[in-house]
Amino acid sequence: MVQLCSIEQAVDDVLARLPTHIHMGLPLGLGKPNRFVNALYQRIAQLPDRQLTIYTALCLGRPALGDGLQKRFLEPFIERVFGDYPELDFLAGLHQDNLPANIHVQQFFMQPGSLLHSESAQQDYVSSNYSHAARDIYAAGLNLVAQLVASHAEHPDRLSLSCNPDITLDLLPMIAKRRASGETVLLVGQVHNDLPYMPGDAEVGIDTFDLLIDAKDSSTLFSTPNMPVGFQDHFIGLHASTLVRDGGTLQIGIGAMGDALTAALLARQGDNGGYKALLADVNLSQWAQLIEREGGVEPFAKGLYGCSEMFVNGLLVLADAGIVRRKVYPDVATQQQANAGTLDEVAQTDGLSVHGGFFLGPRSFYERLRELPQSKRLEFNMTRISYINELYGQEELKRLQRLDARFINTVFTMTLLGAGVADQLEDGRVLSGVGGQYNFVAQGHALEGARSVLLLRSWREAGGEVSSNIVWGYGHCTIPRHLRDIVVTEYGIADLRGKTDAAVIEALLNISDSRFQAGLIAQAQSVGKLPKNFRIDPRFTDNSPQRLQGIGARHPNLFPEYPLGCDFTEVERDVLRALNWLKSKFKLTEILELGKAALDAPEPSSFPEHLERMQLTSPDGLKEDLFQRLLLTGLKATAQ
Repeated sequence: MVQLCSIEQAVDDVLARLPTHIHMGLPLGLGKPNRFVNALYQRIAQLPDRQLTIYTALCLGRPALGDGLQKRFLEPFIERVFGDYPELDFLAGLHQDNLPANIHVQQFFMQPGSLLHSESAQQDYVSSNYSHAARDIYAAGLNLVAQLVASHAEHPDRLSLSCNPDITLDLLPMIAKRRASGETVLLVGQVHNDLPYMPGDAEVGIDTFDLLIDAKDSSTLFSTPNMPVGFQDHFIGLHASTLVRDGGTLQIGIGAMGDALTAALLARQGDNGGYKALLADVNLSQWAQLIEREGGVEPFAKGLYGCSEMFVNGLLVLADAGIVRRKVYPDVATQQQANAGTLDEVAQTDGLSVHGGFFLGPRSFYERLRELPQSKRLEFNMTRISYINELYGQEELKRLQRLDARFINTVFTMTLLGAGVADQLEDGRVLSGVGGQYNFVAQGHALEGARSVLLLRSWREAGGEVSSNIVWGYGHCTIPRHLRDIVVTEYGIADLRGKTDAAVIEALLNISDSRFQAGLIAQAQSVGKLPKNFRIDPRFTDNSPQRLQGIGARHPNLFPEYPLGCDFTEVERDVLRALNWLKSKFKLTEILELGKAALDAPEPSSFPEHLERMQLTSPDGLKEDLFQRLLLTGLKATAQ
């Protein structure tokens, strides 16, 4: 029987019923009951004879304000978007490397790039596939699970795990086994007023929880604002969209490249004439046979089924547009009928169009899920991560459901021999984690008709320095080269499956930026991986940003800056554009040039609203005068 209690009573009960060392599992991302976690953390910090180890991933915190112009921009925006979101106290301890000696935090996935300089986070990182997280947490001695849940007035005896059934559902049978042996394992839940009530597998009986905190949480849910999508990402999404086969299965991740893919699929469906005109301008003749064999450019007559560990905003947008609509069914016989096209119309209405393990996104995403009628939400089945990320367990059914699957993920570096890097720097510091990427790549090889597609920006710019993201070698890889499949950059598609090393190198050279091709060729030739007389096909010697920008200018409607909506005001969009330009250009060797540009900055009267937003209408002193001039310079350079 569940016990209703306050946060402090829940902490008291946990301390009274569990042994000296508390092993607490928390959902990744959105589903953490931060207020309870903070209360337990603060109490144990004062009890040196007790120990607390927290097992979790993706601990969400407000972005760092930084200083200067960045702080002036972010401070009011963060206040508006994150409101009274309660920060995790232990996250500050990780950032400052001052966690109490009796408390440890082990993560298998970090908020990307946020803990690069935390020694405690780096040392306590656990490199596990997402599908193995429940196993590893359980083996570490798990005796407490705490989670946010959703309630529904029409279902007083049930709760929804909502945004995070992913690992919890996999843990429940393990916990039952531990309890059967006489051990105490507690489950603590707290209802959040704004969490969408997701039906289906995410629903559990209220008595699943031992303690239910009766003070419903109404604080601001953490959200990930939609960020701008640049021309690089739009062209990556465009190329990837041609590989998605009608009637197939789609998995995509969070971020600008995923948003760009969504935008391209929307154009393929809703503006097919414009979409094809853009493809003709880009000239995909090199990959025409691959696209015909593996994907397509026509609108979606059958629709797609979404099978993604993360139910992203893009999948919901695609569902609203009628693209994600292919139904799958929970048993082999019905799924076989569906695949054969013999399922009757009544049965067709009962299927699922999306399987997801967890969700996280912008505010508008949560609002849309909450406002959907129950009948529509039933099509989106939030479930255990083992079902989505692995084939074993109900393998026959999964193979029938996951037709022509396209598992589309991102990397930040590729080697010329086909290894992908997504989670860790060369020096060993972890940016994020492997998560489920390896699982989906492996499925891309294991499922008939499936492909793994890795998206990559071919180059990057920081502080005015431009470098290639396609390199000869790297000291770490997330996806080994023996699992190489398809790689997409803004310049095209490289089909690497089953190819020789020389063919792989050539295919990746064809989609690399031309500024780096000669150097990459020389490196490959120096170790005998390319013939000495190798010459790159002339068609790929003008892989330049300027060429793509020219194409984009001829099709402006297909390159929306915020394809899935925007949390910024129009003035903030202008300022963000200017700040990103300044960040990319500012380096020590260019201070003189930037100073000259600042001297030629437009008059403040040209951008009065922007200066007011940044509190630079009337600069106070030399520093603020410089800020004003730099901002005006960036606004002038990026004016649309």
